[in-house]
Amino acid sequence: MNKSDALGLTRRSFLKAAGAVGACGAGLMLGACGSNAQSTGSSDSKDSGSSSKYEPVSVNVAFMPNLGSAGTLFAALDQGYFDKFNITVETKQFDAGPAEIAAMQSGDIDFAQIGHGAHALCIEGQAKIFSFEGNSQADCVVANKSHGISTAKDLKGKTIAVASGTSSEVILNYVLADAGLTKDDVTLTEMKVDGMTTAMIAGQIDACATWSPNTITLEEQLGDDYLVLGTNTDYTDKVAFPSSYVCLPDYADSNKEVLERFEAALDMGKVYRAEHIDEVAKLLADKLGLPEETLLQSTGEGDWQGAVDAIGDTDKILGYYKAQQQVFLDNGRITEAVPVENYVLSEVITEGDKLYKENK
Repeated sequence: MNKSDALGLTRRSFLKAAGAVGACGAGLMLGACGSNAQSTGSSDSKDSGSSSKYEPVSVNVAFMPNLGSAGTLFAALDQGYFDKFNITVETKQFDAGPAEIAAMQSGDIDFAQIGHGAHALCIEGQAKIFSFEGNSQADCVVANKSHGISTAKDLKGKTIAVASGTSSEVILNYVLADAGLTKDDVTLTEMKVDGMTTAMIAGQIDACATWSPNTITLEEQLGDDYLVLGTNTDYTDKVAFPSSYVCLPDYADSNKEVLERFEAALDMGKVYRAEHIDEVAKLLADKLGLPEETLLQSTGEGDWQGAVDAIGDTDKILGYYKAQQQVFLDNGRITEAVPVENYVLSEVITEGDKLYKENK
């Protein structure tokens, strides 16, 4: 395997035309990034009445500027779901999950929405998962047909751009294996995801392991030469790439009831997101100053209905995290298996889901 040297990038590191917003990833995820945190303010709630059943609480919540990370949060804010549980939410934007967890450790935020890669830090004990956000469908292996590629077997001897450690690399590994190839049969070049997009359009590489919304740009620019060789949905029987809401272990120990209320409000947001995904995309474009058309074209990057279907089924959710941990074990990010119950607050998820059903 030949591997050229270039800067790597994290799973959620790019959002088309997001500009100064400073988008990230992956997931969609996952090496260390700077925080670039900024407050987006509290909700403009449609339901300003708070339930007197609950003590008021205020929390600072971190998110990344894409549908997978911010969709449920901003839907729940916009629809007043946190008000139902007497929770005031302030939001802060970050580049990536590791930076969010670092901000929790410094006391700047209380909760964070993280993508796939940052879950390794949870397995290592740095944070606890208290809400399953959904599974990513954003990763994709894309090839340029004009470079003599019509199937995955044609990748032999070709140059493929990849961001190591991301969920898109995992999909690439499966695509190669299914074609009877290994990484020694191709030339891998380490690239940032925006660099992949530019290189693909310029014809400098043959294929890349990338994710939405970069795939949208590539499809637009490559036209008939755009070829998808594999996505998350092709390997749901083997891997899972859940995203989650997390908090510090100490916070979890003393604020279980708050976490359950927050989880219930998020459940409401998940249902709204699944039923009104286009509206949520437009909402985020307005709130975060992102291109509306790009977000509308990104509405397929997550299994929104699957997140709704998992409400009340904690065993299914724990299964997703077991499958995710296996990905980390297989790629060497985690060297020893850890019981998921050590870092996933299954009781909070179960009780929060019950609270949602009582109040929906």
